[in-house]
Amino acid sequence: MEQKNYTEVLIDGTIYTLGGTEDESYIRKVASYLNEKIGTIRRLDGFSRQNSDYQMLMFQLNIADDYFKEQERADLLAEQKAALEKEAYSLKHELITTQMKQEQLEKELEQLKKALETVKQQAQTPQPKPQPQR
Repeated sequence: MEQKNYTEVLIDGTIYTLGGTEDESYIRKVASYLNEKIGTIRRLDGFSRQNSDYQMLMFQLNIADDYFKEQERADLLAEQKAALEKEAYSLKHELITTQMKQEQLEKELEQLKKALETVKQQAQTPQPKPQPQR
């Protein structure tokens, strides 16, 4: 069973004691985000003249908007990751194929070098002169 962590945070001018299984720094980070979002919305022209239900709705809509934008970003990153993994697999396959071709060409080169060496040795070995036929 996970231990609950409690920490005091300031949100919109009020101190709250929040608890959760996340560590204290995470809880503070979430509270800071919420406090920043509230501050940003409160600074909008005419916001303070709206009734409290409308104000709460604006907070909720803005947070939901952030969530959906981040979800779209996460989905896009997941697609990019999948495409990069596919490309990496393809490149690995191409590398292996190229290495196999290189090994084959190196073997053929060795065979050609041996054949050339044999030809050179034969060329350097004095050949008996043919005897004139009588």
